[in-house]
Amino acid sequence: MRQYCIMEIKKIHGVEECPITATIDVIGGKWKPPILWLLMKGSHRFGELSKTMPDIALKVLSKQLKELEADGIIIRKAYPEIPPRVEYSLSEKGESLREVLVLLSEWSKKHILAERKP
Repeated sequence: MRQYCIMEIKKIHGVEECPITATIDVIGGKWKPPILWLLMKGSHRFGELSKTMPDIALKVLSKQLKELEADGIIIRKAYPEIPPRVEYSLSEKGESLREVLVLLSEWSKKHILAERKP
């Protein structure tokens, strides 16, 4: 397996071909990772997300959710009720990120957050 990975890396000729960059373009930034982390626990309404992340502007949250939806990472489900109710959840494509996000979380706890503790 290791040899295969090395061969894959050698096939990349420039930074613009890096597959990690393509992923970070979709799920990276300040707010998308915490949004995804919350949605990994289950569906949330807009208000629940904004209360859980009090430092995010509502306009920014809305934009991030729209981008994640456009990239097929989350699903927006609007219920035909009055007042309207909208819930966000991970799509199948978003669920496929679960293992990667858990590994990133574990790496962060071990190598970043542990080093910050006094």
